[in-house]
Amino acid sequence: MAAIRIPPRLCLSSFLLQSPINFSLSHAPSLNGGPISRSMSSSSSSGATCLAPYTTLSERATFEREIKKSKFIAIASPVSDERSAMSFLSQVKDPRATHNCWAYKLGEQYRSNDDGEPSGTAGKPIYSAIVSSGLDMVMVVVIRYFGGIKLGTGGLVRAYGGVSLECLKGAPTCYVKPKVRVGIEVQFELVGTIYHQLQHFHAEEIKQDYDTGKDDTTMVSFKVDYENLSSLEDAINSSCGRKIEFFKG
Repeated sequence: MAAIRIPPRLCLSSFLLQSPINFSLSHAPSLNGGPISRSMSSSSSSGATCLAPYTTLSERATFEREIKKSKFIAIASPVSDERSAMSFLSQVKDPRATHNCWAYKLGEQYRSNDDGEPSGTAGKPIYSAIVSSGLDMVMVVVIRYFGGIKLGTGGLVRAYGGVSLECLKGAPTCYVKPKVRVGIEVQFELVGTIYHQLQHFHAEEIKQDYDTGKDDTTMVSFKVDYENLSSLEDAINSSCGRKIEFFKG
């Protein structure tokens, strides 16, 4: 069972657009407005932040195949962080199955689990399929019901990797452009110039806070595509003729 490939589209889901960035300005002026066991590998990244634009799944996808009387069911889903990945696993795993193997990729962070299969024959092939697909912020769970015939190490790698890749290849995808919330403290005379640049770079949720403790300044906060942030900083500094400090998470 395989789905027709659907070209990537721009994701409109708020959790996909917002979850990669956690905005914190503790140093800046106020801006109102399942257990893991057996085989596992993970990167040294401490977070799941994915700042660059990426392609992910727009919805869950399933692919099923029988290999030498064993039934393999791959289920893939977009995930925003490790907690949502573990929640997805708990929803789809079958305690009656022989194995529930999985892997996820969250930016530079990744994990995989063989769930009782020989080390490196399930979780790693699933993760390799995710990497080969070019997708990010994705988890794949492969459920196996043993049919009585052993597949051997090579057979397991091909089985788990193969069903995972087929599942991802046939799944609908979308293109995500992460946004970051930013704040800048500026003098009143520069507000018009700032707003002109924010409109040019399609900033969203623009707000002003006059409670900065200074009579001639205001705090302007907004959200902008992360990939445009550096260019926006350069444009604002150039148009204002001075270095403007950006407070961002």
